[in-house]
Amino acid sequence: MTDNPRDTHVRRGLVGVVADTTSISDVDPCRNVLLYRGYPASGLTARHTFLDVAHLLWTGELPDAAELATLERRERSLRTLDPACEAMLLSLPTDCHPMDVLRTAVSRIGAADPATADRSTDASADKAVELLAVLPTVVALDQRRRRGLDPIPPDPGLGHAENVFHMTFGEVPEPEVVRAFEIAMILYADHGFSASTFAARTVTSTRSDLYSAVVAALGALKGELHGGANEAVLNQFAEIGDPDHVDDWLAARLEAGERVMGFGHRVYKRGDSRVPALHTQMRRVAELRGGRDLMAHYEVLAGAMLREKGLRPNLDYAAGPLFHLMGFDTPLFTALFAMSRISGWTAHVIEQAAHDVLIRPVSRYDGKSRREVDAVR
Repeated sequence: MTDNPRDTHVRRGLVGVVADTTSISDVDPCRNVLLYRGYPASGLTARHTFLDVAHLLWTGELPDAAELATLERRERSLRTLDPACEAMLLSLPTDCHPMDVLRTAVSRIGAADPATADRSTDASADKAVELLAVLPTVVALDQRRRRGLDPIPPDPGLGHAENVFHMTFGEVPEPEVVRAFEIAMILYADHGFSASTFAARTVTSTRSDLYSAVVAALGALKGELHGGANEAVLNQFAEIGDPDHVDDWLAARLEAGERVMGFGHRVYKRGDSRVPALHTQMRRVAELRGGRDLMAHYEVLAGAMLREKGLRPNLDYAAGPLFHLMGFDTPLFTALFAMSRISGWTAHVIEQAAHDVLIRPVSRYDGKSRREVDAVR
């Protein structure tokens, strides 16, 4: 028996712990489906845009024509970086990680916002739209500066996804490629209480500001066990070299006890429900962009992992090759993820602020037992 009234059972990684309620998204492992406000995410990819989904996450409903038009006008008007912020980002080392650049940009934007401390729902909604609009500008600028190229200003005449390609490459690709990118953004938009989302909610629970919560989320997403996995997938393909070497590479990897990134999921047990929709898009883009060898890597390693470990690909395993085929540099992949998840993060920040409950778990101490401090040295 113990005098301590707390439950001392430890669930490392908070596995199975229900921390709170949310009406934003739900990962149902039994039905193997991801729901955004009740809608299957994969179903939304058939007819809707990323801005439709962002509106859904923020407000609870899909926009009607007038609401979507209003959101599109606001998003297009907020894409331009403040010149001082742009100059600061251009001065950063080109060997720092793109997620460091994105995190720095959000801090700079928050520091310059006179309404940073305003945590009202309306103010937070305004900040959410601004960040959704401007983060692609930061990501595009970062890829170009690393290649020694000048930034390309946003084009208010282009849609959200089209503008990303315009700012990054100076041209808009085939409609099939743009649509594939939009579908990836929709599927990355939210995913329950992921590590980055929970980090954002924890910061919000202290009554800190939205920008601080997003910076925390970006820090969590950077790790290879979360958002960084999509980068790791391409790095693995590079290590393998030829698809014929997959079996030897995998055997050595497993023998060394090393992870194979892009497989399995903490929640899904029968395969990531988002993968089929993105896999279809990846195959289409591969056909357009001469990606036969990349698809061979994808299929052979996926088959080997299912055979050897019983694990299926997660969304990162499909997204990494897709972003590569589109022309994005591998270190940018996690930042592309963040450009989408900003919609979900900010929705959770708004919801958590309304709950107004401090997230403060307890720990079970396993250090030395109580010791007395010597009275005299």
